[in-house]
Amino acid sequence: MPHAVGDAVALAGDEARHAVTVNRLRVGERISIGDGAGLVVFGAISAVAPGALEIVVETVRLEPAAAPALWLAQALAKGDRDEMAIQAATELGVSGVIPWAADRSVSKWVGAKVGKGIERWSSILKEAAKQSIRSWVPAVGEHVSTKQLARLASESRMLVLDPTAELRLSEVELTDPANSTGGEPARIVLVVGPEGGISGHELSVLEEAGALRVRLGPEILRTSTAGPAALAVLNARLERW
Repeated sequence: MPHAVGDAVALAGDEARHAVTVNRLRVGERISIGDGAGLVVFGAISAVAPGALEIVVETVRLEPAAAPALWLAQALAKGDRDEMAIQAATELGVSGVIPWAADRSVSKWVGAKVGKGIERWSSILKEAAKQSIRSWVPAVGEHVSTKQLARLASESRMLVLDPTAELRLSEVELTDPANSTGGEPARIVLVVGPEGGISGHELSVLEEAGALRVRLGPEILRTSTAGPAALAVLNARLERW
């Protein structure tokens, strides 16, 4: 994508069709266009055609990826509760989401459902990023088992949301215990269980791998709201809000 002031940037395909036919954008109106990886250009529409439009770049913004990256390991849940969670998480600035096959997950991704599920989640994140005007579209990680999820604890600061934990998320040390300098980890992973909660076996596996159990408030939140609520707390603690 060209990104110098004065360049012409074209938008085509579904995005352009939606802009022209649904939003009814016209020549002279000013809009922003992003590549989903931090680059956003802003300018006036110079040409409109069925399924396409063009703008002349007036300003360019290149936004670096957030550090530390905040990821949500969301257990698969029945209905659309896991989808509600990742949609809200995107609006709240999550860097990526991980579909987790927890012991008590009612929803299961098996065989061809894995690819379809990841494709569905990717579409939800993309639409939510557009709605919230985010310069970065979150990534969707691999569909993981508890054993695979535990491996991430050695590569990140993993916080498991558990209403029985003694330590509150608002009090937890966010620095990486494996980092000798005591600096921030490259990635913080929030782990949220399904409707029935995280099993005792799963808690043991994750804790043994280095994860830390934390709680929010005294209320028991749904799987669709726990992750977004925790992200809001972390945004405030990291002074992003």
